[in-house]
Amino acid sequence: MNRGTTDLPVLLAPRRRIEAPGEWGLRDIAAVFGSRKVFAALVAFAVLSVAVAEAADASVRPGVFATVLKWTPLIATGFLFNLAVSVASMAVGTFAGVLLGLGQISLLAPVRGASWAATQFFRNSPWLVLLFFAMFLLPFELKVAGVTIALPAWFKAIIGLALPVMANVAEIVRGGIKSIPVGQWESAESLAFTRIQTLWRIILPQAVKRMIPPWMNLYAILTMATTLISVVGIQDAMTLTRGALVAEARTDLYLPLYAMLLLLFFIYCYPIARLTQVLERRFAVRI
Repeated sequence: MNRGTTDLPVLLAPRRRIEAPGEWGLRDIAAVFGSRKVFAALVAFAVLSVAVAEAADASVRPGVFATVLKWTPLIATGFLFNLAVSVASMAVGTFAGVLLGLGQISLLAPVRGASWAATQFFRNSPWLVLLFFAMFLLPFELKVAGVTIALPAWFKAIIGLALPVMANVAEIVRGGIKSIPVGQWESAESLAFTRIQTLWRIILPQAVKRMIPPWMNLYAILTMATTLISVVGIQDAMTLTRGALVAEARTDLYLPLYAMLLLLFFIYCYPIARLTQVLERRFAVRI
């Protein structure tokens, strides 16, 4: 037997395709849409509600399913308006929240204190109350250099929803920056980086990955909260659904129409929630 070689069997590790950090696998894509059982259960609930309403209505009036289909385009239009409000509110709130979050880590005590106070006030205030304040305290029009600029109700609703979003984004930004080890700041300081250079070139690129999942989760919550604008008289999906019920004057349509509205929000928000979970696992900090 040759002593320079060995005949002992070696158990090789199973071959597995190693994905790059920025590459998406089939498991990640599937996880975005989640379990098909959840989606199927919600669809079954909507269909069952229509079937129950059909069985309860034995008159010669149009069927429940036909009536729901008749009002679907109008309610879907209102739903798209809800989505537009959510995107606009999230954009305004994110821009202001980033500034407010950076203010909380400022070296200037007055800036840091004012930013903290504003964040805590708007973060712990009811969304509906802030919406009412924006609707009734903001003027209906502004005069700038002799030019009158109208402030429609939908614009004031966007501002009202952007205020709590701003405060929550500020906390996300502050927490993301604080989660970076202090050694990163010290290393940058030893290399003669200024505070701004350290923040923009070293700290924020690392912190953004940790900010994205909670930011997406906040957007999903905001999208569902846009139905609050119906309380202040704005024509959104909820208002149009109530209008359809009043126009039809049929109690058997309550469950089917609201189930359809629930299904629209679920189809939009549930993939966002699943994608948030995927990103949390991908960007998880491993010690």
